[in-house]
Amino acid sequence: MFRIGNGRVITRVAGVVLAGGGLALGIANISSATSYGPPYTVPLHQTPPITAAGFGSHETVCGNVPSTQDGWAFVLPGNDTVFVTLTVNFSTGTQVITSFGPPSAKHAFAGTAPGAVLLSASALVKTVTGETHVLWFNLSHTCPATGPTPTPTITVTVTPSVTPSVTPSVTPSTSVSASPSPSPSESESPSPAPTPTPEQGELPVTG
Repeated sequence: MFRIGNGRVITRVAGVVLAGGGLALGIANISSATSYGPPYTVPLHQTPPITAAGFGSHETVCGNVPSTQDGWAFVLPGNDTVFVTLTVNFSTGTQVITSFGPPSAKHAFAGTAPGAVLLSASALVKTVTGETHVLWFNLSHTCPATGPTPTPTITVTVTPSVTPSVTPSVTPSTSVSASPSPSPSESESPSPAPTPTPEQGELPVTG
C-alpha cells in the first residue's frame, strides 16, 4: 500500500512537473518572438543608371521573374533587417514592391522589360530591436532576359506633303479703245463746187 500510495503521489507530482514544463515552453516561445523597431529608409548602395546586362554579377534565377524579362535581385546586409516596402524607378516605370523572398524578407526581386534602365531605388526597412541599423541595401545580381524578345512594332505615320496651290493674281487691265476712224460713208461729204457764172462784159455787137 505504501508503494502504491507513493506511486500515486509520485505520479501526481510528475503530472504537475510535466504541466509546468509545458507552461515554461510556451513562455519561452512567446519571449523568442522577433520584435522589430520602427521602420526607416535606406538608399541603394550601387550608383545608377544600371542595366541588367551591364551589371557585373549575373545569375539565371531572380525569384519568380520569368526568363523573358530582366530580373533584379536586391538584398539587405546582415540577418536582422527586413524589407517593408521597396520602391524602384526604371526607365519603363516605377515599381513599389511589398512582397518579399524567397528565402526571406531580406530579399526582394523586380522584373522589367529587356533593356530597362535602373534609375534609382530606396527601401523602407525595419531592424530587430536592439540590433544595429543598416545603412543601405544592395543590388545583389541581375538576370538578363534569355527568352525570345518580341519584335517591337514600329508604326510610321506618313503625312502627305501638300504643295500649296498658288492662285495667280490677275490685275484687271484697263483697255483704252481708240475711237474708230469714221468710215468714208460717215465722213462729211465735200461741198459741191459752185457753178461758174459767166461774166457779162462788153461784147461786140454783130449784125
